[in-house]
Amino acid sequence: MSAVSTAARSGLARGGIELRQTLTNVLDLWTYFFPAALLVGTVFFMRDATVPGTDLSLGARTLPSTLGMGLAFAGLLTVATQLVTDREDGTLLRAKATPNGMAGYLIGKLVLVGGMAAIGFVLQLVPSLFIVDGLRVDAAGWLTLCWLVPLGFAATIPLGAVFGSLLDNPRNIGLLLLPLGGLITISGIFYPITSMPGWLQGVAQGFPVYWLGLGMRSAFLPDGLAAVELGHSWQHPETFGVLLLWAVLGLLLAPIVLRRMSRRESGSAVAARREKAMARIG
Repeated sequence: MSAVSTAARSGLARGGIELRQTLTNVLDLWTYFFPAALLVGTVFFMRDATVPGTDLSLGARTLPSTLGMGLAFAGLLTVATQLVTDREDGTLLRAKATPNGMAGYLIGKLVLVGGMAAIGFVLQLVPSLFIVDGLRVDAAGWLTLCWLVPLGFAATIPLGAVFGSLLDNPRNIGLLLLPLGGLITISGIFYPITSMPGWLQGVAQGFPVYWLGLGMRSAFLPDGLAAVELGHSWQHPETFGVLLLWAVLGLLLAPIVLRRMSRRESGSAVAARREKAMARIG
């Protein structure tokens, strides 16, 4: 059996085990159900408001955008958090000491994060379909999701790994929240981006969050709603191109950064981080 297939098998098995564990842990279950309940409640109370210039419920427009935002958060924030936590408790060091362990570790995280995102997606989408009018669920929409979701993960997960490798403390994850929050604000997730100043529209279009939100809207909203978007279209070629560019950039950068980080991992480094963690608790 080749090293690649061995790493893939171990990674898939590891990711599957960790995903099943999240379904038996109360805290992990809370992270599934609380965001879903919050989103469903939000779109429910927005159902009577409409998108300016249309009769579409603002809740119906917000739901797909938020699903796109969740995809970006899973790739960027969840991966970074997992990496920093595993680095502090020594999991990453053990993976490094195992033949092909780092490759298997990364594949396992892909399975875990992808599975968690899929569960959250279903929990948010299914109840919303019953309480929000105006959503379209057809073959064209599902076909869009077939390329949008994998490409979205490819564009964000490597970047999440880069961010996680640059942080040495789980408490520093908060440093990612501020720029992510700013991107969400200007990316048309909760309100049409056309209401933003032109220069902010340009900034938002340079990052994956806007394009994931736009792609999700194109999958679940009627084609006529494209008229209220920038360029008066769903811009599928542009969405594909920007996400592909970020995917290539991340896949080129992530292995370099992760290799440098893994070289710095040692028993003494893990012990030092544990001592700092205990000092903070004490």
